[in-house]
Amino acid sequence: MRTMKKNNQKNIKEAKHSSLIVHWVSVVALTIMVSFIVFSVIIYSIVDQQSMTQQRETSEEMMIKLNENLARIPHELQIANVVPSLTPSIRNILQGNPAISDNDHSTNAFNDDLLSSLTNPDLNVVVYNLEKEDVFDNGSNIPKFKNFQGDYLMEKVYQNHHRQLVTYQKVRSIQTGKITGYIVVANKMTYYNGLMQKLLKWMVRISVIAIILFIIISLIIVLGIVEPVKEMSKVAREVNDDPNSTVRIKDFHRHDELQELAVSFNQMLDRMQRYIDQQKEFVGDVSHELRTPVAVIEGHLNMLERWGKDDPEILAESINASLQEAKRMQHLIQEMLDLTRAEQINVQYPNAVSRVADVLRRVTGNMAMVHTDFTISLDMDDLPLETEIQIYQGHLEQLLVVLIDNGIKYSTDRKELNISAGLDQNEVHIIVQDYGEGISKSEQSKIFNRFYRVDKARTREKGGNGLGLSIAQKLVTSYHGTISVESVEGQGSQFIMIFPVLSKAQAQKLRQREQSKQKNK
Repeated sequence: MRTMKKNNQKNIKEAKHSSLIVHWVSVVALTIMVSFIVFSVIIYSIVDQQSMTQQRETSEEMMIKLNENLARIPHELQIANVVPSLTPSIRNILQGNPAISDNDHSTNAFNDDLLSSLTNPDLNVVVYNLEKEDVFDNGSNIPKFKNFQGDYLMEKVYQNHHRQLVTYQKVRSIQTGKITGYIVVANKMTYYNGLMQKLLKWMVRISVIAIILFIIISLIIVLGIVEPVKEMSKVAREVNDDPNSTVRIKDFHRHDELQELAVSFNQMLDRMQRYIDQQKEFVGDVSHELRTPVAVIEGHLNMLERWGKDDPEILAESINASLQEAKRMQHLIQEMLDLTRAEQINVQYPNAVSRVADVLRRVTGNMAMVHTDFTISLDMDDLPLETEIQIYQGHLEQLLVVLIDNGIKYSTDRKELNISAGLDQNEVHIIVQDYGEGISKSEQSKIFNRFYRVDKARTREKGGNGLGLSIAQKLVTSYHGTISVESVEGQGSQFIMIFPVLSKAQAQKLRQREQSKQKNK
């Protein structure tokens, strides 16, 4: 049953994925198709307008030539006066003879503009008299007369699914100004209709081929986008189902925004995983370390409840012991919080800048004032005063305090500490040296671990929880530095911190970022 349910869920997800691909392909293909159709319509319209303009000019030219010849006739147009007004070549055509006879000069026919126009198979010309009777035509397809307003009319008509251009003209005598007849010119536009039909067919064919090609290309592009998104969605679901999952998005081997998104997504998951691990470590460590002081306080309270209330000596001892354990718990919790914050430096203090010499002077002076029984010296001869590093000033102070306190805590008869700092190429070296118990080689690799104590009994007597050096290491590494220890048992230890130095331009840039960040708050 569970297997069937999982298979059904898988099929549903695959169906959703397929529908998503189809949807995106449809959207892209439809967009391309509409764009291509709009482009084709524009091209078709431009060609149509240009061709139609040519056909109009042809009809108008024919109409002008006829009107120029017929307007010279002073009376109503009739066959008797229309035909003589035409050229000899046209007269030969009307009589059924060749356009060029042996009696005509060879140049007459070829100089006749009307001849070339009237022999155009696309142009049907009719001359009507005032009674709308045909007094002249040049073909069998005679356009019918139509009453019209004004002296001139041109209109498009459809005949046998083809467009024709019909022009009407009233003929006015040049001498009297009166209307003597009518001219009708019908342009069948054979070339125009053929051209537009062929253009339409080719555009449809090209559009179909282009749309199919664009759909295939769109499918490839959409699949290239959807597959990475599907992978990200899959990883997101797995992490959502199991926050402790270590699954990550695979490398897409592409150089685009999706690859950058995948890398950023993985970095975000890694950071979330670190926070989860930190939370677990925090809870586990606190639970482990608080178990002892809680048990001690509980034991004293039980003892007081039984018989200690009546014994002032036992009451005072139990209260003091409980207060001491409570203070140790408070100190422990504060250190744990400091440790957790130290692991989130890049979020809290990304633009912090500190001048090393100023912090060293201030911390050394304060510690020397608090611990008057110790000699705490500072050597900065090899450190330029303007040297700056990327670290929050309070954290650099905290590091120095942790290391100085550690040296004081494990000191012996020689009450002396030496703090030195110097510049080596592009790095600042800060050394805190004590002359105390020292650390064995086997222990040096473990002292930065949480709650680790070289001598647990003696450390507990001195109030340590084993977190100071762990906090120091987290702080240093969070600021791209390193911390190490060199020690000899019975002679002392020196802790070495190394930080990269900021140039003046880098320091100024970080300060500007911080100022901009503060303004935007």
